[in-house]
This record gives sequence, structure tokens and C-alpha cells, in this order.
Amino acid sequence: MPKFSKSTWIAVIVIAAGVAAFLGYRWWQAKQTEVPKGIVWGNGRLEAKLADASAKEALRVKEVLVNEGDLVKPGQVLVRLDTVTLDADLAEAQAKVSSAQEKIALSAASIAKKQSEITLAKIEAERSRNLVAENAGSQRELDVRTMALASSTAGLAEEQAKLQTAKQEVEVAKANVASIQTRIDDAVLRSPITGRVLYRLAEPGEVLGAGGKALTLVNLEDVYMEIFLPSEEASAVKVGAEARLTVDAMPGRAAPGFVSFVSPEAQFTPKEVETKSERDKLMFRVKIQVPPELVSQYVQSIKTGVRGVGYVKLDDSVLWPTWLDTNLIRANPKAGLEQSAPAAVPTSGSTSR
Repeated sequence: MPKFSKSTWIAVIVIAAGVAAFLGYRWWQAKQTEVPKGIVWGNGRLEAKLADASAKEALRVKEVLVNEGDLVKPGQVLVRLDTVTLDADLAEAQAKVSSAQEKIALSAASIAKKQSEITLAKIEAERSRNLVAENAGSQRELDVRTMALASSTAGLAEEQAKLQTAKQEVEVAKANVASIQTRIDDAVLRSPITGRVLYRLAEPGEVLGAGGKALTLVNLEDVYMEIFLPSEEASAVKVGAEARLTVDAMPGRAAPGFVSFVSPEAQFTPKEVETKSERDKLMFRVKIQVPPELVSQYVQSIKTGVRGVGYVKLDDSVLWPTWLDTNLIRANPKAGLEQSAPAAVPTSGSTSR
């Protein structure tokens, strides 16, 4: 048996102690980020729905007021389309409203005149009737007065019909004005959401067809992460289950969430599944939604496409591990997004997904 010097034994002991310390530290670190039984996890990325700012009818782009990356608010003007032709149509329609309103005024004046004529005709007819009764007037004069009264009454009905027609013309003209005004209003494209401009698809001078897209927006009011879980775990996930999200851009921080959707269809699976080993390979999409009130408070900091990890509770009685709970980002305006702990990499019996 070879003999080693004292210094060699010391070096061996130091190396062994270093290896033991390193392995002990790695074991302790793994324990700190261990995912308890009853909580499943998978890799994913922050995503959001997309919304388009589109032209309702074919018009030329007059100006685009935002650029890619800009944060926009609901109701904010994004794009103005050229409405010169529509403005001319609106002026013509408004002139027709004025013309129809003048017809109403003329019909009203004619009705007042006819009503006066009827009043006079009634008086004269009554006077002639009295004279005939007293044998002081002729029947012919009475007949003339009676016919004059009937003619004036018929004239009044005609003027009243003209008045109703004029009123209908005014309503039609006003409806036409409202229709053209709506088209002009639609030529101002406003943001329907709180979001960020993803693509600027049109420039001033371009003509957009009906339904043509000018901008594509990322809807920051609907932020979520999609992870994939094997069939055994996915079948135990409940819609509404409590969840946590972590992203690589903010190591050591976690955000609350909840399961909003579990896909009924498997992903990454062969067409025919005959054996249990093949069934175990089935992966189901699970959507973890970020609460809207949390999103609204940190909307300036949210970036879609950021990679991260999603965690879902299968058992409500299981407690979240400390590293997912103590550093939780809460819906508090005073809360910060600063890094508060080292990056945590989950460890468990499951493989990374």
C-alpha cells in the first residue's frame, strides 16, 4: 500500500470537503425551489390577444399618430383617414335638411291661411243660411257659400298632407346626415383597448380597402401564459384553480393567476393512441390568466413574449412554497417590480415542459 505524505492527505481532505460542501449546497438550493406534491408546472411565455385598427370603408390614410411600441389607451386617436368626399356629401345632406325644413314652414303658413279662409267661409255660409230662412237672400248665394266652405276644408287637408310629407323629408334628410357623419366618425380610428402598438401597417397617402388594417395592437388588458401538462396532471386541473407565474425578466418575483381554460384536445400526440405509454405522452394546453387589476397597475412594465414558468394547484389544501409566495407581486399601486431574490429554478420529480 503506497504511503502518502501529510500534505497529500490534507489536500485530499480539503478536496473531499469542498465536494461535499458543493453537493450539500446544491441539495439545499434544490430544496429551496422544490415544487411540493399537488402543484404542477410547465414552461411558457406571457401572451396577449391582438386587436386591429381597421378601416370600415375604402379611404386614404391622412395621418398615423402612433408608432410601433407606443402604449395606447381606450379611445385614443390612432389614425385619421381622409374624408374630403364625405365632408362634401355631408354638406349636401345638411342643405337638404334645411330645404325640407323650409317646406315645413311654408306648409305651416298655408295651413294657417286655409284655417282663416275656413273660418270666414263658415261665417258667410251661416249668414246666407239665415237670410234664406228669412226670405231675404237667394238659395244660389247660399249654395256658393257652402261650396266655398267645402273647398277651403279640402284645401286645408291638402296642406296638412303636404306638411306631413315635408316632415318625413326632414327625417329622411337628417338620417342621411347622421349616416354620413357616422362614416366620417368611423374614419377616425381609435384604440378599443389598453395596449401596445405591435405593427404599423399603413402610412399616410396609402389607400386602405374596406376592412384594411392600419395597426395591430397587443391587448394588455388580457394577459396570460399557456403551459402544457401531461394528461394525468391536466385531467386534475380545475378551471379557476389558483396559479402562479414567474418570468425570466424578473427573477425572484411571482405573480398571481388563475386557470381560465384547459384544452379538451391533446397536443403533440400521434393520431392513434393504443398503449398506456403513448397516452402518457399526451400534452394538454392550460391557460393561466393574469388578473386584470394586476395588469392595469403594471401595464407600463408588461412585455409579451417573455419566457417563464407557470404553476397550478391541483389540491387547494397544498400551500405555496415560500419562494412563490413571499415574493408575490400583489395588486397594490405602491408595490414595486424590483428584484428581491435570486432566480429560482423549479425542481420536482416532473420533467421540464
